[in-house]
Amino acid sequence: MATKNNNPRRFAIQPGSRVDIITKADQRSGKTVQGTVKEILTNTLSHPHGIKVRLTDGQVGRVHMIITESSGPDK
Repeated sequence: MATKNNNPRRFAIQPGSRVDIITKADQRSGKTVQGTVKEILTNTLSHPHGIKVRLTDGQVGRVHMIITESSGPDK
């Protein structure tokens, strides 16, 4: 499920999910980083800029997209 601005809602994101995030430093460029969610940092159901998460490698950013089997490069 996505909000009006197409960012996934909090209930769709779980620790262990593969996601694309946009870090604070990359907000202007829109460059995304792919990783696995370690911790969800946003407590609300949704956020206009995306749900903030910490990845297993320590990077923090807002979820742009949840990576699923069908959204991989082969599909």
